[in-house]
Amino acid sequence: MHVKPVAALHRAAATGRRLAESRSGSPRALDVLTALSCLALMALDLPGLAAADNSLTGPMAAVVLALGAATLLLRRRMPWLSLAVALLFIGWLHELTLIQFALYSVGRYRGRRSGILATLGYVAFALVLFTVPGWPLDRAENLSSFLSPVVPLGVLASAVGIAAYRQDLVRELDARRAESAVLQAVQQERTFVARDVHDFVGRELTLLTVRSEVLSLRARDTAHAKDFEELADTARRAHLVLNEIIVQRGERTATPGVDGLPALADESRRAGSPVRLSMDPEVHALSPLRQAAVYRVVQECLTNAAKHARGQTIEVSIATDGPHLRIAVRNALPDRTPGRAPVSTGSGTASMSERVRSLGGTLTATRTDDSYTVAATLPRG
Repeated sequence: MHVKPVAALHRAAATGRRLAESRSGSPRALDVLTALSCLALMALDLPGLAAADNSLTGPMAAVVLALGAATLLLRRRMPWLSLAVALLFIGWLHELTLIQFALYSVGRYRGRRSGILATLGYVAFALVLFTVPGWPLDRAENLSSFLSPVVPLGVLASAVGIAAYRQDLVRELDARRAESAVLQAVQQERTFVARDVHDFVGRELTLLTVRSEVLSLRARDTAHAKDFEELADTARRAHLVLNEIIVQRGERTATPGVDGLPALADESRRAGSPVRLSMDPEVHALSPLRQAAVYRVVQECLTNAAKHARGQTIEVSIATDGPHLRIAVRNALPDRTPGRAPVSTGSGTASMSERVRSLGGTLTATRTDDSYTVAATLPRG
């Protein structure tokens, strides 16, 4: 009964339900709880069912109601089964409890179109039953009963299910957006790393080419002249390959190194967040790529602090520890959250982690009640 264009929406809603159920409990446990709740409500009608002329004894009525409630265990995969049994209960036992759970299930797990179709079918079926001769009440009471509780209850149950279905879609959309933002940040950071490699390594290859050519000229009359010429050609080809592999789009300078950190700290201070920068002198001897990683981590941490802890002092420590380089950025958190949440995609940590991992390091972010700390460890190389 479902058309192909809405299949993707159903899959998205199913994923959204899984996200919600992962927080609230097991889907199977929720189905069992729903079935038991429905059975408990229908059990209140057992005395009336036993007294009514429906060819069911008290125990047999309890068994029938239990079987009907058991169909709710399949409401995710087969909500139409619960609806069919609920309509049977209306015509046979005059029982209106199961239909509410069934209409909700159709709207929740099959979407708006199916929910509306199921509601219209239920209303038409109930209208026929409440107006045909032989119903236990007279026609005037039938019509009054039909217009008061029966239709509103069914429509409300279906509307709540459809609303929950839409919430599942919104929840899945938010999750997909967050995932896309993280993936985009990681991909962007990989592009930045590639461009930095191009800039730094390309510069060294250019110097190697020029020096090899100079040496070949100086050794022109010796046996090593040809070797230097081949070395220059090799460096030149390596530079060409590097240009072909890493395609630069747009103008962009290489990421600054640790020499650019004082300017970052000064910029943060002007924005209202003072920075205490502590850096070992040995850091200046790191390779350009590692210095670029240090700069990116500190830059992202200062940006996050400006968003979430403006006005708090930021402590930045960059130290060498044997074969490792350790970066620690810590800032206190404000006592109260701002009235309006800052605009943030939540992908900054992912981009920092990608930059650090690309150099064989690790990065962790730790939040406590009063502080936020980012710690990264890199091999010095």
